[in-house]
Parts: sequence; structure tokens; C-alpha cells
Amino acid sequence: MAVHTKHPASAPPTAPVREKTGHLMLRGWCIFVLFMALSGTAWINAIGELPTAILTIGGGVLSLGLWFAVRPPVQWRRLPWFTIAYVAWAALSIIWSQWREATALTLLLLVITTLQGLFIGSVLTWRELVRAIASALKWVMALSLVFELWVSIFIGGPILPGFVVPSGPADDPIVYWSRDNLFDGGRIQGIMGNANLLGPVALLAIIVFSIRFAARAPRRVLLGVWIALSAFLFYRASSATAYVAALAVAIVLVTVLLMRRARKPGERTRYYIAYAIIGLGGALVFWLFRDPIFTALGRSSDLTGRETIWQAVLERAVQRPLIGWGYSTPWITGDPSFDGWIIDHGQTVMQAHNMWVDVFLQLGLIGVFIMVMVYFAFIWRSWFFAIDRPRWDLRADRPYSPLTLLPTLVGAILIVQGFAESSPLLLWGWLFVVMLAFKIKQSPNIGEGAAEARIAIERGEMTTRVS
Repeated sequence: MAVHTKHPASAPPTAPVREKTGHLMLRGWCIFVLFMALSGTAWINAIGELPTAILTIGGGVLSLGLWFAVRPPVQWRRLPWFTIAYVAWAALSIIWSQWREATALTLLLLVITTLQGLFIGSVLTWRELVRAIASALKWVMALSLVFELWVSIFIGGPILPGFVVPSGPADDPIVYWSRDNLFDGGRIQGIMGNANLLGPVALLAIIVFSIRFAARAPRRVLLGVWIALSAFLFYRASSATAYVAALAVAIVLVTVLLMRRARKPGERTRYYIAYAIIGLGGALVFWLFRDPIFTALGRSSDLTGRETIWQAVLERAVQRPLIGWGYSTPWITGDPSFDGWIIDHGQTVMQAHNMWVDVFLQLGLIGVFIMVMVYFAFIWRSWFFAIDRPRWDLRADRPYSPLTLLPTLVGAILIVQGFAESSPLLLWGWLFVVMLAFKIKQSPNIGEGAAEARIAIERGEMTTRVS
């Protein structure tokens, strides 16, 4: 005879597992670090050089302390060794540097940026990492628009760094933090105060928001709004370098998607040949017809004076071709070796406007070789991270993840940007190379591996040591 009971055999219902407050705070700190790197010179323009330096150093110390507190699983044999070699060679250059104070100061920035990249790559999973980058980019995009609106509505004219309203027109508009161009159709500069810095970051924002949209992240309608805002800022920045980078990103994206469709070993070979022909042919056509192309973009054929800067830098670099003159990225304009050396628009130039020429000047051919290996290793791993189907056992039909597109598309931006700017050597450019290269080596499959399996972080089961 069946016996009825009021006591169910199943386990009582429980609330869903939530992230611990400590991990939420850790992720929030990572977003702030990414925002600092992506916003670039905005901090100097807003609060000055000394407070920015104190904040940067303090941030590095805090991240190092959190790293020791959290102690995430790290495969120390799988570090990005070429990036570490570049940092080591830059540090060694202080022995023969012709501008030792500048070397020591900028070397500290390089070490902190490298540390932050390794820190973020070790404490966040792939999904958390892309989500954190998206959050930081939202702040940059939103503040750039709000800042330009504030200048146009409440100031009604250009503004100088430090929120100083000029008493009269400047000798050259390059000194303005914002030129009040939002409503007159001119180039806008965002919180960075430089349209050539805003353009690539806006392009990165379009990529990251689109990846999250394709990955079916929550609130996709809002993601569409963020994509539209980023596209607007990208267009209004009107950066020729960013436009070329966008073309490169489109070519790389199409090629990756075609590679993913390959079913036979020989199919990829045909795509590689076509990719090489299009890439090399496009570069040749771009160089031969650069005059009409840059004229159409509103730029001069010498890349707005960059060829003159390259010539001056190379003339000094060939005097010490093997080991260079000493590390300094960016150039410290207060140092006698740089002050007044190259003048552009009445201002002392702070970079060679080409990362390869800059590395050649500072660290010689040895430094250039190390940097080539840094990017070769990064591009190689990020490429196969994007085109190879995720596999760690006998199963060979797992779906691709849109998140795997991020490293190779970031690489496309930085490679193009590196031919007209030295930005990839510092701030978000260097941070992303270190962070993504480290993350790919630690976790070559999203959601799998020692770095990803820390008590299933992505499911919200947090057991970090941060309380």
C-alpha cells in the first residue's frame, strides 16, 4: 500500500549562485584599468602630468597586490616571452642611454602597462575579459560625446587642457583639448584631445560591441545603440589611419570567416593565396596612388608631415644602428635631447609617428627584431585562435565563438596604426598586445584550461581569495 508523505524527496529550492562581492570589485578594478589605458591622454589633459603619474603608479602597485591576494592559476612556462624580452632589452638600454632620466621614467610606464596586461589576463576569463573591455569602451565613448557636448553648449568655443578657456585664439589649434567642432562638421577629438587617438579607439569599440552582439550578450538593443554611437565618433574623428585600419579589419574578418568554412585541407591554401594577393596588391596600389587617396581623405601625400619626421629620426638612428640611443616611449620633451629637436605645428614632437622607426631609434636593430617577433607571435597565435575550431578531445564539431575574433582584429588595427603612429608601443596598444597574447597562451580554448576553470567563473561560482 502506497504511503503519502508531506516531505518531498528532492532537494529544497535554493537561490542561484551569485558572484561574490570581492570578484565584482576585482572586475570593476580591471574595467577602470582598461579605461585608463583606452582614454590615454585624457587624464593628463584633465588633472595634469604629476597626478596622472601618481595614479598610474598607484594603480600598478594595487594590481600587483591584488595579484598576490587572488593568486589565480598561471602556467608560468607559457608567458609571452617576446614581450618580456622587449621589456628586458628596454631596461638594459639604460646602461647606454643618451637620455637616462627619460629612459627611467618611461620604462616605469612600460613595466606598469605590461604588469597590468598580465594581471587582467590572469584574473578574468575570456568572456569576462571581453565584457570588461566593452564596459571600459562604453565609458570612453560616452564621455567623449558628453565632453564635446559640454564644450559646445556651455563653453561655446575651444578649450585648453586643465579646463582652461583661452582668452584669445591660439597660434595653432593643435594645443586645444577640444576645438568645439561638434556642431560645425569639423573633426572632434573626444576626451583624448586628439582625433587620431579617438578614431582607432572608436573602431575598437565597434568591433568589441559587434562581437558581444554576435555572441548574444544581454541587452542587444543597447549594444546596437553603442555601435551606432561608436560609428558616429569614428566618422567624426575623421582619422585617415583609422579608415585604413577599418579596411584592414574588414579584409581580415572576411578572410577569417572564409577560413572557417573550409572543409578540406586544400581549401585554406587557396584562401591564403588570395589573401596574400589582395593584401600585397592593395598595399602596392595604396602606395602608388597615395596622393589622390590622401587628397580625397583631406590629408597631404606625406601623411601630414610624417615623412619629414621619419627622415629626421632615421638620420639619428643610423648613427647607432645596433643598440639604439636608449628607450623613451613617449619622448620626454623636457629632456634636452628632445626639446626642440623636431618641431611640428610649433610643438616639440613626442614620437616618431611610426612604431618601427621609433623602436629603431631607441633600441636599434636588436629592438626591432624583438618587436617583430612580438607581433609575429601575437598575430600567429591570434590568427589560429580565430580560424581553428575549438577542440581539446575527440569531438571536432564544436561551434566557433565570436569572442575568438577579438585578438586578430585588434592585431589588424595595431599593425596599420603602427605605420603612422607610435601609439601601439604604449597605453592600450601595448596593454592589449600583452594581455591578449598572454590570455591566448594561458587559455587557447574559451571556457577550458587551468586559467578558465577556476571553479567555473563564467557560471558565477566564485571562490576567489578576495573577500
